[in-house]
Amino acid sequence: MKALVYENFQGALILKTVPDPTPLSHSVVLRTLATGICRSDWHGWMGHDPDILLPHVPGHELAGEIVAIGKDVHNFKVGQRVTVPFVCGCGHCEQCNSGNQQVCDHQSQPGFTHWGSFAEYVRIDRADINLVVLPDAINNETAAALGCRFITAYRAVVDQGHVDAGQFVAIHGCGGVGLSAIMIAKARGATVIAIDINTNALKLAKELGADFTLNPNQETKVVEAVKMLSKGGVHVSMDALGNAVTCQNSIGNLRKRGKHLQVGLMTGKHQHPQIPMDQVIAKELEIIGSHGMQAHRYDEMLSLIVKGQLHPEKLIEKTIELQEAGEVLQAMDKYEHYGMTIINSF
Repeated sequence: MKALVYENFQGALILKTVPDPTPLSHSVVLRTLATGICRSDWHGWMGHDPDILLPHVPGHELAGEIVAIGKDVHNFKVGQRVTVPFVCGCGHCEQCNSGNQQVCDHQSQPGFTHWGSFAEYVRIDRADINLVVLPDAINNETAAALGCRFITAYRAVVDQGHVDAGQFVAIHGCGGVGLSAIMIAKARGATVIAIDINTNALKLAKELGADFTLNPNQETKVVEAVKMLSKGGVHVSMDALGNAVTCQNSIGNLRKRGKHLQVGLMTGKHQHPQIPMDQVIAKELEIIGSHGMQAHRYDEMLSLIVKGQLHPEKLIEKTIELQEAGEVLQAMDKYEHYGMTIINSF
C-alpha cells in the first residue's frame, strides 16, 4: 500500500510503498476513504508522544470501509463504512468497564501506538467495542472531520462542561476543536465568545454562530474583555489551543463556580502552566480535562448531524491528496490554517 512515512522526528514525510496491514484476531483492516490532518499528528511528528516508534505513519481521524476481519470480531462485517475514536479501549480494564474507554488503561491509538490512516489501509484494534457504523447521510469527508477534534469538542462541551441554554461560553483558540466547540455550544443555546489571533478563523467562528469575537493582537486585555461581554465572567471556558497564555486566560475569565475545560494538548514549555489556585479556591472554580469520546456516545452526536442540528462539514477548509499531506502537517505550528484539512485521495 501507499503510505506517508517519517523515519525521524521532525524529519521528512515521504510517500512510500509499504506492506499492507493484517488484522489481529480482534482487529479489522479498513480501506481509508478520508482522513483528517490534526495538530495531534504534528505533536507526534515533533516527538512529543513517547508511544511512537520509528519509522511511523501518522493519521487518526478517519472514515474507512472494512476489508478484512479478525476471527474474534463478531459485531461488524466486510463492506461496512465506519469511523473510530482516536482512543481505542481494551474492553477489560477498570476504565473500560465503567464506560470510559477514552481514558483506557491499555488504550491503542491509530497513528500513535501503531501505524495510522495516512495510508491506503489502516488496522483498528478491539474492533467490536471501538468501531462506529456511519449513517448513509454522512459522507466520508464529514466523517473524517469528526475525527478527534469534533468528538473531543462534543464530549467536552456536553459531557464535561454541561453547557446549557443561557450560559456564557468562551473558546480560546479557533482551530478545528475550537470551531467545533463553538458550533456545539451554540446548538445548546449558549452565548459564545471566540478568541483567536487569526482573522480568518474569527470570521469562520462568527459564521458558525459565535456571538462575539476577540483578537488578542488587537484586544490585549483578553480576560477583562471577556468579563465585560459576559457580564462578569463566563460559565464555561475552553483552552482549545494548548498554550500557557490561553490556559491562564481561560481560567481568569471565569465567573464564580465556572468551569475551565483543558482540551488543547500542553507540551514542551507549556506542559506546566501557572494556575491561579487562589482564584480556583476563592471562586470554587472547576479545572476539567477532556480527552476524546467513547464509541458508545457517538449515536447522539450522529443523530444531531443527520437532523441538521450540527454541521461538521462546515469546518472543512480544504481537501487534498495524500502526497500533499506532509507539507500541511509540518506547517501546523504556524497557525496559518483554520478549520480542517481532509485527505480524500490516496
